[in-house]
Amino acid sequence: MAQLDAVHLIKATRHALAECESVEDIIAESWQVQALAGAIGSHLAAGGPQSVRVEALGLSEAGARACRACAPSGLPAGEVCEAHDARADRLSQIQDAKCALSDLSGLLAEAGVALVLVAVTAREEGLYWQCIEAIDAADESQDRVSAILRRLEVQEHGPAA
Repeated sequence: MAQLDAVHLIKATRHALAECESVEDIIAESWQVQALAGAIGSHLAAGGPQSVRVEALGLSEAGARACRACAPSGLPAGEVCEAHDARADRLSQIQDAKCALSDLSGLLAEAGVALVLVAVTAREEGLYWQCIEAIDAADESQDRVSAILRRLEVQEHGPAA
């Protein structure tokens, strides 16, 4: 399996999300988005700038929780992330953290919109609530990404006056 930079994985995931034709595809790609958010968080927590490591660990944990929320039906919560081939497993580096995080923020927003569309058309209550939990999880991940971006900005330019 080829190893890739975060920006390339985000682009591939964005493309896959845009190509979804069914509810199942949207749920599966939302899971991929969250797995990628968690992987990027883990990568930054382990080797990113010291100033972002705590927030990055929070992103990693939020991504893991979100994976459970976006889990395709029929899998126990503990097996979700291990049972699927996550694109995020190919993450080998983050060359430009600000660019990757900015792109990830956009991807999380796109996944949230796709999940809202599924939720408002859901005929099954279980699917509706799964989407609501996944939307909340995507929002939490996006909040973490925004916090990391703010810390990187402060590190680069100093606090805003």
